[in-house]
Amino acid sequence: MGRTLAYLRTSTDKQDLNNQKLEILEHARRNRLHIDDFVSVSISSRKNRRERKIDELRAKLAAGDTLVVTELSRLGRSTGEVISLINELVAGDIQVVAIKQGLALDKQQNDMQAKIMTTLLSLFAELERDLISLRTREALAAKKAQGVSLGKPKGTVQESIYDQDRERIVELLGFGVSARRISEQHLRYGHPSSLNYYIQTRKLRKEAQKLSDYVGD
Repeated sequence: MGRTLAYLRTSTDKQDLNNQKLEILEHARRNRLHIDDFVSVSISSRKNRRERKIDELRAKLAAGDTLVVTELSRLGRSTGEVISLINELVAGDIQVVAIKQGLALDKQQNDMQAKIMTTLLSLFAELERDLISLRTREALAAKKAQGVSLGKPKGTVQESIYDQDRERIVELLGFGVSARRISEQHLRYGHPSSLNYYIQTRKLRKEAQKLSDYVGD
């Protein structure tokens, strides 16, 4: 019988790492699984596979084993990388369980490739948002640790429905997401034209560029 391994990754927040472990242990209890080993790391998603211990994890997994993660976004720094790794694991007869997405992908499924790709593509938008959120939280945590403020610029007096999501808008702009996409896929309220006006009048693209430059350093 194969072993069950769990992979945990967070940027710098130890509490989040503990929360992931507790979530996996609770999943194991509900499903009567035994977690044989944990591979955990506190590191930015921007690091390479070796630094994120993906290579170490891959070396420990063999045919018949199961890999458990809290969510797919823990496995890679881009959607393409996550999909590539999952296909690699499933092709090696390793089951991949993602608790948040409610997925259990394995080679025994009929028409495996079609099912995997259909499932992953349906989750593409959610996964992309998760990845952006993880990267921007890491950048914001680093900036705040250095005392850099991301609050409203002085002189902004007129309130807007977008004020509640101002920092999120700046983060998404910093990663090259268009105003239309932010409005329709991330915020899901307002209108692209009104959001674009908000961005222009608050000069958020300049602030986003500063954040992007910082993340790229």
